[in-house]
Amino acid sequence: MKSHREEFLNRHIGVNEQTQQEMLDTLGIQSLDSLVTHALPTDIVLSKKLELPQAKTEHETLQELAEIAKENLLYRSYIGTGYHDCILPSVIKRNILENPGWYTAYTPYQAEIAQGRLEALINFQTMVMDLTGMQIANASLLDEATATAEAMAMSYAVKKKGNGDSFFVADTCHPQTIDVLQTRAEPLGIELVIDSPEDFAAEQRFFGMLLQYPDTNGSIHTYQTQIDQAKEAGILITFAADLLSLVLLVSPGELGADIVVGNSQRFGVPMGYGGPHAAFLATHEKYKRNLPGRLVGVSKDKNGKQAYRLSLQTREQHIRRDKATSNICTAQVLLAVIAAMYAVYHGPNGLKQIAERVHYYTTTLAKELEGFGYKNINQTFFDTLKIPLAAEDLASIRTKALEKKINFRYFQDAVGIALDEVVQEEDLNNILEVFTETKKEITVVKETNIPESLQRTGTILQHPVFQQYHTETEMLRYLRRLEARDLSLTTSMIPLGSCTMKLNSSTEMLPITWPEFSNIHPFVPLDQTKGYQRIFKDLDKWLSEVTGFAAVSLQPNAGSQGEYAGLLAIRRYHLSKGESERNICLIPVSAHGTNPASAVMAGYKVVVVACDKQGNIDVTDLKEKLEKHKENVGSLMITYPSTHGVFEDTIRDICKLVHDYGGQVYMDGANMNAQVGICSPGFIGADVCHLNLHKTFCIPHGGGGPGIGPIGVASHLVPFLPGHSLVDTGHGKECAVSAAPWGSSSIVLISWAYIRMLGESGLTKATQIAILNANYIAKRLTPYYPVLYKGKNDMVAHECIIDVRKFRESAGIEAEDFAKRLMDYGFHAPTMSWPVPGTLMIEPTESESKAELDRFCDAMIAIHQEIEDIIAGKLEREKNPLKLSPHTAETVISDTWELPYSREQAAYPLPYLRQHKFWPYVARIDNAFGDRNLVCSCPPLEDYA
Repeated sequence: MKSHREEFLNRHIGVNEQTQQEMLDTLGIQSLDSLVTHALPTDIVLSKKLELPQAKTEHETLQELAEIAKENLLYRSYIGTGYHDCILPSVIKRNILENPGWYTAYTPYQAEIAQGRLEALINFQTMVMDLTGMQIANASLLDEATATAEAMAMSYAVKKKGNGDSFFVADTCHPQTIDVLQTRAEPLGIELVIDSPEDFAAEQRFFGMLLQYPDTNGSIHTYQTQIDQAKEAGILITFAADLLSLVLLVSPGELGADIVVGNSQRFGVPMGYGGPHAAFLATHEKYKRNLPGRLVGVSKDKNGKQAYRLSLQTREQHIRRDKATSNICTAQVLLAVIAAMYAVYHGPNGLKQIAERVHYYTTTLAKELEGFGYKNINQTFFDTLKIPLAAEDLASIRTKALEKKINFRYFQDAVGIALDEVVQEEDLNNILEVFTETKKEITVVKETNIPESLQRTGTILQHPVFQQYHTETEMLRYLRRLEARDLSLTTSMIPLGSCTMKLNSSTEMLPITWPEFSNIHPFVPLDQTKGYQRIFKDLDKWLSEVTGFAAVSLQPNAGSQGEYAGLLAIRRYHLSKGESERNICLIPVSAHGTNPASAVMAGYKVVVVACDKQGNIDVTDLKEKLEKHKENVGSLMITYPSTHGVFEDTIRDICKLVHDYGGQVYMDGANMNAQVGICSPGFIGADVCHLNLHKTFCIPHGGGGPGIGPIGVASHLVPFLPGHSLVDTGHGKECAVSAAPWGSSSIVLISWAYIRMLGESGLTKATQIAILNANYIAKRLTPYYPVLYKGKNDMVAHECIIDVRKFRESAGIEAEDFAKRLMDYGFHAPTMSWPVPGTLMIEPTESESKAELDRFCDAMIAIHQEIEDIIAGKLEREKNPLKLSPHTAETVISDTWELPYSREQAAYPLPYLRQHKFWPYVARIDNAFGDRNLVCSCPPLEDYA
């Protein structure tokens, strides 16, 4: 028999039975079941329990996962195609990847309490700019294939007048990249021309071209003729580059690239059967306003101290809504931080030694194979050989390789061998034995196969940050310094509406670093990944049960990708029926900006639907829009509970109405934390829904990524789920939306463990407690701040919006002032000014205790009193704790204090802060200064003084 505390439910949920009842009593409700009855429309409540396995304890779950891990076969993979085995330094693994101080932080929108991550991302941008030879780089993208698609869309957006709608793709690019480009191009009306780069002829029909460097076969080309022609024709040139090879090769910038994309995976990030990994995009400064993703820049705080922040609002192109050229609203921050710190730890000399070692081993292997009559096709190469073979020899090599637990890349008439950082002499011996059936002592030769004209001659990574931290002691202290500058869930609750910052348990996180899961190449034969296939099958079944759908695709590696994949499935469904005219996507005015951006990317025209005064979809306006566009309605995008944190009563009627007009209903799964176990998108009437596994299903936010956005679909949409040309996922070979067949495979283990440990009753109770906590906060704050939207019986869902707009006139206080002052109280701000400008949206999640909820409410009530003091004239309107927040330790302990309130009120406004005080590292940041003086690489050393 399990003890009370052995049940994971009691570790995950913050309130106990006593405090749960106290909160219910505060609301005047008898039980959790009654709470659901009070909050939800009767017609959407599930009448049966979820059919899920019985919950296991944490210990039992780890034991089961250990058995599943054994089903994966750890072969030595030399497949390449952008994925390579590598060594993650232990100091980085332990202090970043396995450290909740890094992986439970939120996106650095509140820069004053995110200076550690922002500095790490500046390091990443500097590293990428330096190695690519470009002027500006973003703070990471999702994977190389989607980064390349972003480069194509960016080139299209800035194309010169007179250039056409065609994009040239070298057929020597990685195949998974070409797949994703084909998916992206068609809805945008872009014609892909996939051909040999030698056959490229610059024509005005082209707006851009893509070249792989080194190419997918391993060969290195300058492409100088093609580049010269393209430049003359005004065609933008994108290079997809291998980051480690650029340590030794002439940079793409020097060769004439306009955009450079790639993956930083081999900078210490495990392959993880496909991800997550941080991709990058670098370009010229003149394109900074068109850059997809986030850009970290250098600014200063109000005291003149250097500070970092997200710059130019390129961090979210989707603020442009249907005018956006990208729907990316996230990054791969945790993985970008790891890659950057890999470069910091090794420094330029260490990286050069690693790159040279890989290259010398490859050169040695080429010489040894040539001695046995096997000629390498590639005249120049960095780490990859391509050996031509007859069909019968190819089959024999494959058999012998598998016997020795080796994976090569197999072409129709050749075998590819890509070496990596982990290679040893014994590995070369094993490879040679596969080809020659002989074993010999191999001496590695330090010879290069890179022609002098392609060898990098300048210095790299000369900024002091890449020179100082090469001992473990120094590296450890540097990582800890940065960690201390960031507020994460290790400090306090992060009450962001629509972001679900809940517990990411240690047990859920542990297996992602097990070698049986982390060291597998995404394109190995399926019979080597039976453990992973079992995880995928379970999660497909469980998530389908939770959502009420027929099937789930795990391929989309972010919520934005899930939106895109879901809308694409709907579009392909209509096309399959010959209804190409169904190109209208109806989107409520309250929708998150990724919704219209995703719709445009998927080939839709956006028509906005109004909301009523209660924040619900205006059904009358919806009917009018449906009637007006009845021949063209493709889909309606809706978030449920609504973006305003309310269970709308008319949701089933809305779904039926859209279906009556021939459209499909796409449900944004951002708020699934309020649905699991008590209602479901499928039962409500939706046709497709994406799930943010980094929200409801516990994958941590990682400071802004990784995330996963799988989609669940009704039975008629199953044939239109994304496939993959290189690996059989069960969904065909078309319409890949991510580079890897199952996206960010290694971190789906987290959601698997979460569901496995909670089971049906635990998942349901988690939802109920999330709703209870939100309503408790709304009840406590209502006497001080109006709750803007409420639903049935004056209840909210799992989040609430409080209205602080009245204080702008009465006290000169804006929503931003609340955000900054909360830092002094040790809290991250709620979601600020969205979906309603000038408001705060609060989501407590189910993980927080009543004591923590009360601490947050006490802080908000104390801030209200400070505002009352401003109104009453007890505090000055311009010089008060809200306007001058946050207060740093440096400010509070300074010799002079000229502010018209006490140091104690500034730093210790409530007693609990004396037990634990989180100090913001910088004071309020000057955003305008950072945009006027954009610097997005590591500032010079003197700026640190």
